[in-house]
Amino acid sequence: MLELLQYDFFQNAFISTLLIGISCGLVGTYIVAKRMVFISGGITHASFGGLGISHFLGFSPMTGATLFAIASALGILWLSENKKIREDSLIGIFWSTGMAIGILFIYLSPGYAPNLMSYLFGNVLTITNGQILLSGLLCLGILLFFILFYRPLFYIAFDKEYSHTHHLPIHRIDIGISVIIALCVVLCMKLAGIILVISYLTIPQAIAGLFYKNFKQLLIASAIISSAGSLTGLFISAWLNLPSGASIVICFLFLFIIARIWKKILR
Repeated sequence: MLELLQYDFFQNAFISTLLIGISCGLVGTYIVAKRMVFISGGITHASFGGLGISHFLGFSPMTGATLFAIASALGILWLSENKKIREDSLIGIFWSTGMAIGILFIYLSPGYAPNLMSYLFGNVLTITNGQILLSGLLCLGILLFFILFYRPLFYIAFDKEYSHTHHLPIHRIDIGISVIIALCVVLCMKLAGIILVISYLTIPQAIAGLFYKNFKQLLIASAIISSAGSLTGLFISAWLNLPSGASIVICFLFLFIIARIWKKILR
């Protein structure tokens, strides 16, 4: 299977998969620790509205998805903090509204939109050099963010009341992490698709959580598991001619089952 690396399209897929695996491994650890899994799901599905509008207007789908994802993330954050609407209700509203808007504008667009199907179910082999550059910049930005704000992120994730009493910049960090989640979701679409993105932000972290409880160890282990599982799934999908997103998620699932069995044996 290593001979696949001689092809440019597979090199793009390999690099992008590695970068996104690291990014989602780190961000997903914070999401799981703070119990924000369904918020990320809401942002993911809300971004489909941007895809539909961009397709209707003739713009790049990624541009619309990014704007919608960021707007949804900040909207959920602002409305939930101001206690205007319950958080679970907000997630449902943004989730369903984004999907409805996307479906409506795709229906109104003339002709068939086959390219949008890759955003729903993922197609890692269509990743461009520009998307690799964006993935690299995002990965670097996430690494710097977690290094610079590691301690505040740790306190906010596990004890927000303690963070308030010590006057940490909670609001600014919440805004930063919300934007990062939105960008992770958008860049992960081409790899796993809107339907499967949430698995990238939860399953590797669940595997790491079986063996580690320390937050720093969880971050490192999740990034490694996410990257390793992604690359394994990518090679399997190419070898068996299967959809890349589904193959990666199934690979994550097998890793989780193996980890659970190994944990029981250790006990």
